[in-house]
Amino acid sequence: MSCPHISGLAALLKAAHPGWSPSAIKSALMTTAYTLDNTKSPLRDAAGGQVSTPWAHGASHVDPHKAISPGLVYDITTDEYIAFVCSLGYTIKQVQSVVNRPNMTACTKRLGDPGKLNYPSFSVLFGKSRVVRYTRQLTNVGAPGSVYDAEAEAPQGVQVRVKPKQLVFKNVGDKMRYTVTFGPKRVEVGMHLGL
Repeated sequence: MSCPHISGLAALLKAAHPGWSPSAIKSALMTTAYTLDNTKSPLRDAAGGQVSTPWAHGASHVDPHKAISPGLVYDITTDEYIAFVCSLGYTIKQVQSVVNRPNMTACTKRLGDPGKLNYPSFSVLFGKSRVVRYTRQLTNVGAPGSVYDAEAEAPQGVQVRVKPKQLVFKNVGDKMRYTVTFGPKRVEVGMHLGL
């Protein structure tokens, strides 16, 4: 049932903001979603009653009133999406079907790391590198002079740093970047010697 609800909300946002791209609309829905119920308790999985996680609820429950005026959006161009899809290792025929470009004969651009897509969420794999950095660009769709402070909730065992910690937008439509650094949390081992 989520598909018709989200489709209707996307149409509502497009009517309110005709100039927004599909990715800006998706960003507004994702970044304004809520993870607490009306009693301020974490959302629970309907099937078993356990606390729901992002693996079960995704970006979470949408809030149409907040999505109309999200303040900031993550925008992605069609060419950036194509570079993302090309970087996933699909055949050219699969890429053509996803991006609806039947005359496309080759992937001319790829993202070196699919995690570099300007997306409102992060998926991090610690492979050869013990530190992963991603930069995102935000567009101010809120009031002129808007100020936003970074806030990150790291999963257990992961350390997250955001730079800069504050973004100040002078005008509507201004774009600014921030970088998030992910790394393993250092475990401090203490020893107590009793004498």
